[in-house]
Amino acid sequence: MTGELGGKVAVVTGAGSGIGKAIAEKLAQAGAMVAVTDLNLASAEQVANEIVAAGGRAVGIAMDVVDERAVDEAIDQIAAKHGSVDVLISNAGIQIVDPIVEFKLADWRKILAIHLDGAFLTTRAALRHMYRDNRGGVVIYTGSVHSHVASPLKCAYVTAKHGMLGLARVLAKEGAEHGVHSYVVCPSFVRTPLVDKQIPEQARDLGISEEEVVRKVMLGETVDGEFTTLEDVANTVLFLAAFPTAAFTGQSFLLTHGWVMH
Repeated sequence: MTGELGGKVAVVTGAGSGIGKAIAEKLAQAGAMVAVTDLNLASAEQVANEIVAAGGRAVGIAMDVVDERAVDEAIDQIAAKHGSVDVLISNAGIQIVDPIVEFKLADWRKILAIHLDGAFLTTRAALRHMYRDNRGGVVIYTGSVHSHVASPLKCAYVTAKHGMLGLARVLAKEGAEHGVHSYVVCPSFVRTPLVDKQIPEQARDLGISEEEVVRKVMLGETVDGEFTTLEDVANTVLFLAAFPTAAFTGQSFLLTHGWVMH
């Protein structure tokens, strides 16, 4: 396949399912060689095999984004085998919902580690290659509508997603002289297994039905009562990954069906 990203090497974390999978597939369709990384190697390899079967180029790699050594080794191996790392999509994440007063410290630390430590470690590892000879590159973080607004029961998740904005903005400043651009893509609810898991949890904690969670909590602030789609997110990521200048660097892009408008 050839396209906007022909000849580029992309790394997508948390790409064994959901948003990460959709992004990996879209980047491959645009011509990139995609390293599909996930904590679950079997899931990563399955996605990579599907991409290859469709005519793209991909490899599945196990990566625990909170393991410094594992991240460095995986990124270095990808660069050594395929030439460099041109695009990093920091997408790995989890969700745990509970009121602040009941939120476990271990759960708080787990969410912040996967979202923020993972974003930092993968960024740092990729930049070592992007900075070399000022080759340049693109780093895109999968943020959320919760990078900009708060919701009950999500103290750690909201904090982590807000933190990604700071990391992306600092990278935009530091990376500019090396030709590196950074962005945060901020979708509202996308119907993935991560979101499906939240529906009964929020119904329990809020004392409402699952139908009300979807209609009032997840979609109540949108203009059309619609979920953001995987295609919405993947198309936005591709647009930014292929954009040739620093015109948008450091910015966040809201895909919220009118929920939040900046």
